[in-house]
Amino acid sequence: MAQSRAHIQANTRYENKAIDKITFRLRKDGGSGITREDVQQAAAAAGESVNEYVLNAVKDRIDGGSRKR
Repeated sequence: MAQSRAHIQANTRYENKAIDKITFRLRKDGGSGITREDVQQAAAAAGESVNEYVLNAVKDRIDGGSRKR
């Protein structure tokens, strides 16, 4: 079932208020050393969503690799 216009607007208001977004880019040809598929496969192998996987990787880097999950 399609979301109503009011529902979409409410979701947009919530995201603008509560969610920070960061975009990063990967070269499609793998020129950056990693592809989108690499990230998706690694996340799946870890049993995590891509968002969760990337957040955990960033947290690990910030904590110097000492973070326990």
